[in-house]
Amino acid sequence: MTSQAISPSDQAGLETISAVLPEGSTIHAWIRASHGGAPGRLTAHVDRNPAGAVETSNPHEFEFRLLTLESGGETAFSYDPVTTEISVLYAFLQPRVLEEGVRLLHISPSNATPEVSGGHHFRPPFGWMNDPNGFGRFGGKLHLFYQHYPHSLRWNNMHWGHAVSEDYLRWTHLPIFLFPSDELAARADGRGGAFSGSAIALLGDEAGLRIFFTEHMKDREPEEQVQFTAISRDLANVEPADQILPARPAGFGLTTDFRDPYVFLGPDGKWKMLLGTRDREGGVILLYETDDPAAATGWTFLGMLHRENRFGMTAAECPCMVPLDGPANDPMTRWALIFGLLTSRDPATGRRNMTLATVGRFDGRSFSMEFEQELDFGTDAYAFQAFVDEAGPIGIAWLANWTDISREIDMPTAMTLPRRLALHDGALITPPVSGVESLRQRRLDAEGLLDGRTVDLANGSVEILLTLRQASNAFRLDLEHAEATVAVQLNEAGLSIPFAMANAKASPRYIASGARPSTIRIFLDAGSIEVFADDGRWTGTKRLPGFKGVSAARLTAPEGNITAAEIWQLGL
Repeated sequence: MTSQAISPSDQAGLETISAVLPEGSTIHAWIRASHGGAPGRLTAHVDRNPAGAVETSNPHEFEFRLLTLESGGETAFSYDPVTTEISVLYAFLQPRVLEEGVRLLHISPSNATPEVSGGHHFRPPFGWMNDPNGFGRFGGKLHLFYQHYPHSLRWNNMHWGHAVSEDYLRWTHLPIFLFPSDELAARADGRGGAFSGSAIALLGDEAGLRIFFTEHMKDREPEEQVQFTAISRDLANVEPADQILPARPAGFGLTTDFRDPYVFLGPDGKWKMLLGTRDREGGVILLYETDDPAAATGWTFLGMLHRENRFGMTAAECPCMVPLDGPANDPMTRWALIFGLLTSRDPATGRRNMTLATVGRFDGRSFSMEFEQELDFGTDAYAFQAFVDEAGPIGIAWLANWTDISREIDMPTAMTLPRRLALHDGALITPPVSGVESLRQRRLDAEGLLDGRTVDLANGSVEILLTLRQASNAFRLDLEHAEATVAVQLNEAGLSIPFAMANAKASPRYIASGARPSTIRIFLDAGSIEVFADDGRWTGTKRLPGFKGVSAARLTAPEGNITAAEIWQLGL
């Protein structure tokens, strides 16, 4: 990526972004007029020959513009910084975009994500990211869409970003997939956009997909949130969307929350849709279905599938539902219904915005719960979305919590490690996908941990494995971090992630009360810690401040409690 000032006689004062690009390259550019007095303009030349130009008169928000290069060669994109601002500029070849992705040519300082040495979590190439959307396998590749604002590191009007992978861990970034409506895209006022949703494969031999999403528009009457669907036949470009649910079901006392459609095939062979909302008692999940094999039309309301009212008037959001221990059409199969509870607070620990997993039977119209557990005791695995892949259910979550979001402080924005879902000994387990072992680059010296010495963790991108002599043997692993006190601890109270920010108010207690594991697996990266105990029987995820990793670790335990320790340097 090259951006430099040049001043030949015919381009005095212009900024130029230069790259060698092949014939037929598609260019996506976001430009803004610096003020209302003159239009913003970006001009392209290939081998010094004019190759097109785009303009905007909007000084309030970056506007999307498209260019196609008819010839290839040394390409220069020029603009006057007095009149024009460039947010993002990237190029790609449409026929090969799923394999090659996009080539970033320019990112402005305001939306550039920090360099993370050795990072092994999914991060966007620029801008803000939150909920995963449309997570699934389509056309033989894994696709991850996500809530995205390209033009700063703060939340604003929502787009859908897009990436593909062969292994859940190494991702190729694709063009931005879904944009806010023209009305919402005109100003950076945070009024709404293309909110969260899901995706299913097109029928038959077509390799495309159909997405479902909520369009949010603040203060719109009578509905702020309505549901849309759209299709992509080439898995990279989306066709115009159609509205499928224009209003909440009447007569249930629901708030204006009505979002995050999750579509899946039910046990009766019909497409089902879950939507999150709330009433005066608490969070509510709604169930819809359609007889349309393409899931394009005919959605009808079946009723309330589930209510969670223990935490007050919280909104259920980002629901998903997957079969766990058998095929969807087997009546004996147990299903996991997973959802977040926005604004929820656990009075015992002070944790906020929890995610619950309920397990039971689903007949296509009603859900009979057998047991419930928290998905993640660290609470920073939010907006979890899962689908059934070839080897079983796999899910991923946003590695953050809305409680920590600030307009003033930059934060690492990432997804969790992808996780399997399975039933084991009467509990839902969520271990990381087996491919995480491929992240291991070299073994670090772990003997110092067993000796009680402080062990250097290089760049902090590591996996630590601890084996206990007996289940629930006590230990504390202190982790050195520049901006926080953080540890992993097991004692009579359970498994916890003690955490405190320097000079900050008291933090919640991130604890799995009563947990009695015998193996602990810890993944550290810049901005995060993920703890998997007993193959994910207890899982805890916590976002860490700043953009630097944990620098060192020190283990404290009664003699003989820890029988083995390993440390692996990780990287993509």
